[in-house]
Amino acid sequence: MNNENKKREENIWTLDFLPRGHPEDDRPSYKKDALIQGIGEDYFMLLEAVPKEDKTVSQYDKLYIGSGERDIVDHVKRRIGYSDLTHSAQIELPYVLEEIIKDKEDKFVKFFNDAQPVTTRQHMLELLPGIGKKLMWNILDERDKKDFDSFKDLSERVGGVHNPEKVIAKRIMEEIKGEDIKYHLFLEKD
Repeated sequence: MNNENKKREENIWTLDFLPRGHPEDDRPSYKKDALIQGIGEDYFMLLEAVPKEDKTVSQYDKLYIGSGERDIVDHVKRRIGYSDLTHSAQIELPYVLEEIIKDKEDKFVKFFNDAQPVTTRQHMLELLPGIGKKLMWNILDERDKKDFDSFKDLSERVGGVHNPEKVIAKRIMEEIKGEDIKYHLFLEKD
C-alpha cells in the first residue's frame, strides 16, 4: 500500500493504561514500557502507544498521536486486535465509543441522512442493531421531509430510535470484533 493513502489516526481515546506494561509480557519489569491501549477516533483502529516518561493517563483521555510534537504519547507501538485488549479495555470500549460518537455527532447524524441501500433488498440502516424494515422506513420518511440535525432531532422525529449513539456503538463493536460482518459501515476491511 502506498504511504500517501495510508489512513492514520490523529487522536486516540484511552481504554486502559498499563504503567508496568502488558501483563502477558513475560519480560522482566525493568525491560517493559508503560502502555496505553486506545481506540482512534476517526477510523476506530485499536492501538498500543508508549507514553513519554513520567506521564500517566486515565481512561477516556483523548490523546494526540499525529505527526509533530505530542504532549503525552512518545510513540505508537503497534496496531492491535480486539483479542489483544486487556479485559478492562474490552469492558470500557463500548462506553468510550459512545463518547467518541457524541463528540463527533455531526459525522454520525450525516450517516443517518446519507445512508443508502447496500443491495436491492437491504439498506444500510437495517445493518444497525435494532433497526428493521419498519423503523428504517420511518427514518427514511422523516429524512425526506427534512435532514436530521442532531441525535435529539432524530429521536424526537422517529419513535423507536432512542440513544442513536448506543446503536452506532453496538454496530462498531460488531465490526471491531469481526462477528460475521459482510458489510462494513464504519470500519474499513483490512
